[in-house]
This record gives sequence, C-alpha cells and structure tokens, in this order.
Amino acid sequence: MVQAWSTFTGGARKMTEEIPFTTESFYKFVKEKRLMAARCNKCGQIILPPRPMCPKCLSKDLKWTESPLKGKLLTYTVIHVSPQQFQTVAPYAVGIVELENGAHLPGMIKGISTDQIKVGMNLTVNFEDAPATTAWPQWPRYHFKP
Repeated sequence: MVQAWSTFTGGARKMTEEIPFTTESFYKFVKEKRLMAARCNKCGQIILPPRPMCPKCLSKDLKWTESPLKGKLLTYTVIHVSPQQFQTVAPYAVGIVELENGAHLPGMIKGISTDQIKVGMNLTVNFEDAPATTAWPQWPRYHFKP
C-alpha cells in the first residue's frame, strides 16, 4: 500500500497524481528509498520505470503504486569493457529482475561474484546514495543483491 505522504519535493506532500510519471520522479522516489511504479487504472498494467502512458492500452489514467523489493533474475550479462564512468567496477553484472508484482526492472547486481550469478535466483532491491562527485550520473541509485 502506498503511504499517504512523501518528502518528494523536500517537504511533506500528499501522494497524488500531481507527481508526473517520469524517470526523474522515479529517481526522486529512489532517493527516498522507495521503489514506485505507475499502475494503469484501465488495464492494471504495472509500468516500471514509470512513463506517462500505459504501453499496453495507451491510457493516461495512471496512479502511483509501491513496488515490492524482491524478485527473480530473468537474464543478465557481465560487462568487461565498460563506459569510462564504470571502469573502476568492471567487470560487473547487469540484469533484469521480475519483481513479485510482475514488473521487470533492470539494474546492476552487487554483493556476489559474477560467476555465482544464476538465472532464476532471488534478488532484492537495495538503495544507495549517488557518490559526491561532479561526474555523471548524479541520481540516487539502486542495485540488486542476493
């Protein structure tokens, strides 16, 4: 169940559809250590990361919903040659996790050796603050852990 209040804009604010269904809003919730998705009021589709229109029925009648933090790994890859921003952590794994509500979420997999990762394993979303640097990316982050 979604809590009635959020510190989304820096002060307490009632949770309403006034908060746009955008990637920026998604990461503001991540900063609060909340995994929020859009739910279509017409067909029930969970949209994660949120977008302003349902990809299934094209409805714009959406509401915010809190997503579970547990799921199963659907697929993954190990990155050996990474962008400059991630060279210090390479090799690293990136996967897609199917959460308990059926939504699929991509993210890094941490806390396990890349040779121990298996499709179907249980993973949990964990939140971390963005590093204090001027380099990209500055948004709060999440990752998966066993």
